[in-house]
Amino acid sequence: MTSAQLVRECGQTIASALDTVESVEFCYLSPAEKAESLTMLARLQARVEATTLRLLAVADDVAEEHGSRDVGAWLQHALHLDRAEARRAMNLARSLDRHWSAVACAHRAGVMTTAQAATIVRALDDLPDDLEPDLMTRAEQALISHAIEFAPKELRCLGRRILDVLAPEIGEEQERRRLADGELHARKKTSLTTHTHGDGTTTIKIRVPDSAADRLTTYLHAWTNPRRPDGTPGRTDAMSEAPYATRLGHAFCALLEHLDPADLPTHGGTATTVVVTLPLDRLLDGLGVAVSGTDGRLSASEVRRLACTANIVPVVLGAKSEVLDVGRARRLFTTAQRRALAVRDQRCRADGCDMPAAWSEAHHLHPWSRGGVTDLDNALLLCSHHHHRAHDDRYLHDRLPNGDLRFHLRR
Repeated sequence: MTSAQLVRECGQTIASALDTVESVEFCYLSPAEKAESLTMLARLQARVEATTLRLLAVADDVAEEHGSRDVGAWLQHALHLDRAEARRAMNLARSLDRHWSAVACAHRAGVMTTAQAATIVRALDDLPDDLEPDLMTRAEQALISHAIEFAPKELRCLGRRILDVLAPEIGEEQERRRLADGELHARKKTSLTTHTHGDGTTTIKIRVPDSAADRLTTYLHAWTNPRRPDGTPGRTDAMSEAPYATRLGHAFCALLEHLDPADLPTHGGTATTVVVTLPLDRLLDGLGVAVSGTDGRLSASEVRRLACTANIVPVVLGAKSEVLDVGRARRLFTTAQRRALAVRDQRCRADGCDMPAAWSEAHHLHPWSRGGVTDLDNALLLCSHHHHRAHDDRYLHDRLPNGDLRFHLRR
């Protein structure tokens, strides 16, 4: 019997067996039988995939026969695969056939899944090229033995540190090089782009080094749902029920608003600030539109809220567009005043909100835009969520006997 006949017979036998098992009602199997069957089929699947990869490794003439760029491109077209999936299969097949025969044998025996084999191959390919052959073989055998009990994710970690076990002196140097190369790669790939949708939102797409992402998420987690010392949740307002991605987005906005411009680089000769221009009557009635220095648009009520913080300088214009005010020295609460408010209020003073003082903002009870002074008698701590409510014209608020604010929609 020829090789082609053997392969054809194998395929027909497998197809016939699958046709037979179609009549089986799996629901009648016992738990032990289901577990045994699932394990057996997973091993068979790995063996079939290993055989396919062994064939794929020597199928370059198929691509030549059909005029394809390579066998991966032919596979993509013939089996309707995604390009990335087809190329991964081609590259794995070649690596197993040309370099890692022990992994290929274990894969064909069903000892490991295709995902495990791919993970081990990547780890071995990443080892230094100048390693002694004996050490490379030991690394391959060690990772194959680990595949019996570890999933691809764990194997990936073990693969990165395999030399720490087999050759610590080499592993430490390799780790240093890997980290240095990774950091250089991360800096080259770092980017940030923005896309304004025209509906009041902008998508920010950012790619940063892992260390920067870890730092950002740590900061945002501190804003989203801080917990009291006894471990109970500290936030009980409506935003605490929002999807976590939404809370992270609001936390990012709050983080930007709490950056101290004095700590930022100078921009145009002065400390970095956001300048917003609007007419005086629009600032007072809260119904107009303000223009930022980057040609952005803000409602007047939003400007009044932002005016409570140190991150925006309102440029107020008179009837003939003359500049009446460019911020005020008394507009911003001082550090000492913030400390005093934290001691006095201890939390967000919205009724029912437990957001601690450290995550709250100083709010002018009598608006700064209407002549309100910046002192403790005219101040109250509100979290970012309720500070927005305080300046949102859709909401009214009442002062309760204990000094808290209770918000409700206008009727």
